[in-house]
Amino acid sequence: MKSPSEGDILPNADPVQIAKDYESAGAAAISVLTDRKFFGGSLTILESVREAVSIPVLCKDFIIHEHQIMDLAQARADAYLLIAEALQKTKMAELYSYGIELGLEALVEFHDEINAKRIAEINSLIVGVNCRNLKTMTTDISYFEKMIAFLPAHAVKVAESGIYSSSDLNYVADLGYDAVLVGTSLMKTGKPGMALERLLGGVA
Repeated sequence: MKSPSEGDILPNADPVQIAKDYESAGAAAISVLTDRKFFGGSLTILESVREAVSIPVLCKDFIIHEHQIMDLAQARADAYLLIAEALQKTKMAELYSYGIELGLEALVEFHDEINAKRIAEINSLIVGVNCRNLKTMTTDISYFEKMIAFLPAHAVKVAESGIYSSSDLNYVADLGYDAVLVGTSLMKTGKPGMALERLLGGVA
């Protein structure tokens, strides 16, 4: 398990066991990294996780082409990530529509106001704000407050990155977010399932 910002996080981790532990701890869905170069993931891992859990599985990758969506659909993912900053507006809309045609959901993520407006135009049902600065790779959860006004009222609102404590969860919930995407902070504890259980246990 690795990331561009943290390097190797949990060497020799068992993704399937972690997914099972997350489900037992109360996760609503599992995000599986499938990019090999930067994150050490694969669709094979996603398939194994899909077989092991009953909750939805999100494919987290740099999706830029329809064939990737077809591949993740064949791997039985329930949803996939689209990053607004990585796509032209027309292409983002095409990739969103293509996934819907295949019966998938898309989490459409943005990092700034310009891309928030682009996302609104495709009428996405699940929208995420990532509080990680793409230049410095640091996180700032106060960014969630700044961006909440740009999220479509009808959408499921997801706060991504920078969540480390139950107080962070309560903070974003009070702002109006419906869900969080948490990964690195849990993995860095060495026991991610137990860490998630503690995180959720302190929610007001």
